[in-house]
Amino acid sequence: MRLLIVGPLSGQFGAASKIAMQNGAKVAHVDTVESAMHALRSGRGADLAMVDVKLDIAAFVTGLAAEHISLDVIGCGIGNDTEAAVRAIKGGAKEYVPLPPDPELIAAVLKAVADEETDLLYRDQRMEQVIKLADQVAPSNACILVTGESGTGKEVMARHIHLKSRRADKPFVAVNCAAIPDNLLESELFGHEKGAFTGAVARRIGKFEEADGGTLLLDEISEMDIRLQAKLLRAIQEREIDRVGGGKPIKVDIRVIATSNRDLVAEVKSGTFREDLLYRLNVVNLKLPPLRERPEDIAVLADHFVAKYSEANGVACKPIDRDAARLLRGHPWPGNVRELENTLHRAVLLATGNEITSEAIVLPDGSRPGENSAPTAGRVAGQISGGGVISEDDAAQAGLVGRTVAEVEQQLILETLDHCFGNRTHAANILGISIRTLRNKLKAYTEEGVPVPGPGEMRRMAY
Repeated sequence: MRLLIVGPLSGQFGAASKIAMQNGAKVAHVDTVESAMHALRSGRGADLAMVDVKLDIAAFVTGLAAEHISLDVIGCGIGNDTEAAVRAIKGGAKEYVPLPPDPELIAAVLKAVADEETDLLYRDQRMEQVIKLADQVAPSNACILVTGESGTGKEVMARHIHLKSRRADKPFVAVNCAAIPDNLLESELFGHEKGAFTGAVARRIGKFEEADGGTLLLDEISEMDIRLQAKLLRAIQEREIDRVGGGKPIKVDIRVIATSNRDLVAEVKSGTFREDLLYRLNVVNLKLPPLRERPEDIAVLADHFVAKYSEANGVACKPIDRDAARLLRGHPWPGNVRELENTLHRAVLLATGNEITSEAIVLPDGSRPGENSAPTAGRVAGQISGGGVISEDDAAQAGLVGRTVAEVEQQLILETLDHCFGNRTHAANILGISIRTLRNKLKAYTEEGVPVPGPGEMRRMAY
């Protein structure tokens, strides 16, 4: 755990720092938000920042987003200052921790961040086989490709491999290749020098340098532009990188783990992914089975999510009754573990008795598992995008007969986007298509005059 303390390191902040170090955190310190941003740009990565509420937390969080730096922020202040706590949360802080520091509270915050990153729970034999292979290859320096449907836990698996490797005490740095525009991803990976392009106001250390000595996760690597793939291949082969606008190569020592929810062999055939890069990354392939193929994991994951969200929402942890457990086990979970987690979070809030009953098991569209025999959004989208054939019975049940594929696809995409309140990345994951494909389709719909919800919105017109 890498902790960055932002604020004057005296008195109570100093005590909080010592408590964090006693709990195994590696602590760095800066006095101001500006210094914190400079440190992060310079490659001094962190997993958590504790920021004095007297500083501009909102500006810090905005700066992190602009720089594509993923970092949990905790606001800290003297005493139980309600106004300061509200300001911190409104500014984007994940939590507020009062000072003087409570050792148990500091330990709990550090543990929560660590657990959130490393929850790898399983009971099913198929998943156990994958874990055994992961543990076997983790101590090596070989590149590993983790594949599987969206929501199966590919990033969690990558973190597990890092913690089992000889690099466990070094940084683990993750880059979501689908979430960063193509024109910024090169700078994000390799860094840039001041003045390298418009807006490059200072030197920025890239993720390769930040991960030096540790592990670099390239999440959803299939979304990377093929022109950038060539530079990535050289960096992996030669173990050196060139900053954008830089004059000389820089040596790096990293282990690369890549993930994809797409068939990279098919992507190679279609010309969107380099074959030589696939061979370089795919030294070992860990294929995570979908949740529907490892039913024994559903119960253990469900219990975990109920405990997690009961604590997070301050409610009693209730057991899942037999009927509800049967519903959970029988559902195909097209969104996999991510969908199961979302459903159990909702169930914790909806349960009214002493147990979580089937009445509290509600899917995002308001239905319950087993109520709707029509194909799910993710499955139909996969059939449409993949050129598959939908059976006549399924088509009739879903009301598809007499409509064009384009009309059905548009309705599916827009309704899924509504369920996600305009979140493009989440919608793309549920639909089983790339974020780039989704953006292109939404752009086309907008040009046709079709209302498309923005982030945090739902459509103002019925479809």
